[in-house]
Amino acid sequence: MTRLLDIARIQLVNWPALVAYPLGLLVAMPLLGWGIDVSNGETGGSPHAIFLLPMVWGVVASGHLQSMTQVFPFALGLGVTRRRFAAATALVVTAQALLLGLGLVVCAAIERATGGWGREARIFGLGALRTDDPFTQWLSYSGLIIGASALCVLVGTVFQRWRQTGIYLSVFGTTALLAGIGSLASSQNWWPAIGRFFDDWPSLTVFTAFPLALALALGGAAWLVLRRATP
Repeated sequence: MTRLLDIARIQLVNWPALVAYPLGLLVAMPLLGWGIDVSNGETGGSPHAIFLLPMVWGVVASGHLQSMTQVFPFALGLGVTRRRFAAATALVVTAQALLLGLGLVVCAAIERATGGWGREARIFGLGALRTDDPFTQWLSYSGLIIGASALCVLVGTVFQRWRQTGIYLSVFGTTALLAGIGSLASSQNWWPAIGRFFDDWPSLTVFTAFPLALALALGGAAWLVLRRATP
């Protein structure tokens, strides 16, 4: 376990991207929301949502992408095995997600206490959660962050294994696959059924269990690629 923590600390060489930038974004998001309201002429007289949360997932994911493309070769040069680096990555991803999830819960509580930052703005409160229970919110926020992080860990390993060619092929292939699925769902009128499927599940399942299952699948794929990746 001590060895694993040592390898995790190697990844925290990239601590600004993994910790400082995401936390800084949480602090800045109310100000960004105010700027959006001003540009849209929103006076704050009615409840409204400002969709900024995907920015958090993007910043978090980019940090792990840097870890796989920059820290991974450095760690191998220090004699760290791929297996231990993968385990340390999972530890860092989980710890970061729990920390940022807690930060999001705190921001959501401040948002409620201040009446939506004094203008009925909803930035952190996910209406789809259908609950204000802090523990459920913490797990939900953390699950979404873990899912986004796992995706970029996989992207980073693909880059290490096949470089730009692998990234281009992955992007084109994924885009084509999603477009095909979307077209099929539209032609068969499956979207209402898909919406009902997710609506029938508890919020904790949709925002925590499903992202964690996705993260496990993406993590497994990343490990298969990482085993043959070279610096």
